[in-house]
Amino acid sequence: MMRLEGKTILLAGGGGIGGGLARRDAREGANVLLGDINLDAAASVVDEITAAGGRGLAVALDGTDERSMAKAVALACATYGGLDGLHANFASFVDQDQDTGVLELPLAAFDETLRVNLRGFYLCTRAALPAILDRGGGSIIYTSSPAASKGEPTRVAYAISKAGGQTLMRHVAARYGRRGVRANSVSPGSVLHERHEAELTPSMKEWLYSLALIKSRLGRPEDVAAMCALLMSDEGSYITGQVISVDGGVTMRL
Repeated sequence: MMRLEGKTILLAGGGGIGGGLARRDAREGANVLLGDINLDAAASVVDEITAAGGRGLAVALDGTDERSMAKAVALACATYGGLDGLHANFASFVDQDQDTGVLELPLAAFDETLRVNLRGFYLCTRAALPAILDRGGGSIIYTSSPAASKGEPTRVAYAISKAGGQTLMRHVAARYGRRGVRANSVSPGSVLHERHEAELTPSMKEWLYSLALIKSRLGRPEDVAAMCALLMSDEGSYITGQVISVDGGVTMRL
């Protein structure tokens, strides 16, 4: 399918999921700009895309820096004539200690988590939204997490940042929907990619399998990318303001 033919999409954040998003969007016909702090890793994915006949550029991008985001948006517009979609897909994981709660978490770790995960998404939106409006509308996707709603005894700053990201998404959907902008959050569960798989112990794998309703496998970047391709496409043109879980049934909500 070529559901994204002619669309230009900026992916702010690479890694396992980001690489999957870039590959799928390119296969669907999009012009892809993959931005990441690790330019070499982004370039490696883009090399795969162009070798397969797709269109893409890798760009050094710090999603928490206004100037860096502005340069990426300007590059998209200068190269491809405009911007149709943004996917904010980066995060800080400094708040991952399983023995840390609100009383124990250092304030510096709290501040850093919100600086990256929430303020960063805010800055990405401010940078990309004008270009998307100039295009007559488009789609913005924010990568969220089940932590935003499930209630955990740990990862308090991470959960707050992801809940805040969902609030930002709803604001964009509510304020700019009449101008053709759709905004949604995608909430992956445990997504297994090469780097993640190498780090998992057998006991950790067993625990992750126990969380989901689908027991045959863990999630893959391709699962998240399939949903996001729909949300970026015209086929998803009546979906906005939603948090969509791609987590094997870890999260169930009305």
